[in-house]
Parts: sequence; C-alpha cells; structure tokens
Amino acid sequence: MSKKYTMPFSSLLSPGHTACAGCGMILAMRHALDILGRDTIICGATGCSEVTTTKYPTSAFNLPYIHSLFENPSSVASGVLAMLNRKNLADKVNVLVHGGDGFFFDIGVALNSGAWHRGDNVLYLCYDNEAYMNTGIQASSSTQLDTYTMTSPAGKKSSGYQRLKKDMPAIALAHRLPYVATATIGNLADFDAKIKKATSINGPKYIQVYSTCVPGWNCAECNTIKIPQLAQQSGLYPVVEYIDGKLASVMKVPKDTPKVSEFLKLQGRYRHLFKDAKGRSQIRKLQELANDNIIKYKLK
Repeated sequence: MSKKYTMPFSSLLSPGHTACAGCGMILAMRHALDILGRDTIICGATGCSEVTTTKYPTSAFNLPYIHSLFENPSSVASGVLAMLNRKNLADKVNVLVHGGDGFFFDIGVALNSGAWHRGDNVLYLCYDNEAYMNTGIQASSSTQLDTYTMTSPAGKKSSGYQRLKKDMPAIALAHRLPYVATATIGNLADFDAKIKKATSINGPKYIQVYSTCVPGWNCAECNTIKIPQLAQQSGLYPVVEYIDGKLASVMKVPKDTPKVSEFLKLQGRYRHLFKDAKGRSQIRKLQELANDNIIKYKLK
C-alpha cells in the first residue's frame, strides 16, 4: 500500500500559482498569509492576486478564499465578520481583504470607505504595482508621474502619465483608522513586522506594500527586490507607519541618498525619459517629488 502523499511545502500559499517569475505581489502575499496563520479568511478583489491563484477549479490558497466582484471584497468581509460574531469566533479568526491598487485606489474606494467608517475589524492589504497589470498595464490613480502605460503612452506630445500618484494612506488616515502603514518588498522584515503589528490592533488596518511587476514595469526578474529598495531609499516611495493617526515611525533614507534616476533606469516604463532634454526635465520633477517626501516625512 503506497504512502499518502503530503505537500512538501509549509506555506499557506502553495507554489502551484501562475504568477510571473519575479512577481513582487506573490512574495508579499506569501509572507502576509504565513504570518496571519490558518485561522484566516480571505476576501479577494479581481486582479492578479485572484487570477494567478484561483483559476477554477484550483486554488493555491490553503485557506478559505472568497472572490466576488472587483469593487466589493470589503462588503463581503463585513458579512464574514457578522457570521463570525454570530458564532462567537470573531476574536479567533483574522479577516483579510486584499487586492491591487486598481481595487484600492479606484474601483473599490467607495465600499472600502464604508467599511472603514463602520470600523470593521479587518486587515486591508494593497499590493501596489502602480497600474492595472492583469488587464494589460493600464494606468490607475496609483500610477506615478511620467510612467509609460498602455493608456498613457509616451511620444512627441507626452512623457507618459501626467497626474500625481494618489495619496491613499492619507485617505485611510482621514477615516481615522487605528493603523496605517506603507512597506516595500525590498524590506520584507519591515513588512512582516507591520503585518504582525496590524494583527494586534482592533479595527480596520491598511497596509500598502510596493510590489514589483516584472512585465508591467518592464524590468529584469533579478531586480525584483532592488527596484523597491531604490524607490524607498531615494524618497520617492516613503515607508511610514501611523498608529491612531500619529506618525509612529519612518524608514530613513541612506546618508548617500540614491538619485531617483537610479530607480528609473532599471525599468523600461521610464526608458523614454532618458532620450532627450524633455525627458531629463521630467526626471528632475520626479526628483523634486522625492525631495519633498524626504522633507515632509523627515526621512533624513
């Protein structure tokens, strides 16, 4: 009689998913789920976090996972909480709402606002890759200035996306969330610590993790970790933590702060900025944004 097969992997996210090589989102997801543990119910938004992990009839999650419409995982989470409360299990089970910036910054913002206002005890985890990657790399309101996407192509009359990235943590803070934080997959120890911190706090928690998208950013898989590190170290992506609305900690930039151009040059989505004087002037604008962040959050 043959022995029963057992999975040789201990992670709560199995390796049978179909995410791209070098996917930052899947790395963040695995770390978050392993910290949250088996007593977790996931309410997932449409996007790469869903299509790479739950193609019918399979699932890479070793946890209960609910996918409904693009905009309403937070409403589903409210229903899950009501069920857990009815069964006196709310204190024993983590409820996670996760998805990309398309869901958090755009399509789901209204229903997230409602859940945040209700004070639902849910962890909200945003994989911020700065565009709608699953549907073909279209710009979202998380897209950074001058980024080349399929809906903001660079050319003679444009240097890419011409709006500033939405400040989603500030919107979360406006809802008086007890815990709001940003992180990057360039420092997984910091990200892990913030997930752990969030689980100890009652009420809605929002964590936004900067997650490399290899095809969307047109970058090499070997730079999956380096690019987010440079985003943080240059000041372009401030890594901060708020507790009860007050800035509790910031990740400082190095004394020899890298230029934003070092971050940009590793990604094909910014290749057009290095071709002429107009592009170089836009690089200076992005550097000014980073400099402003360093001053605003006292990153030095």
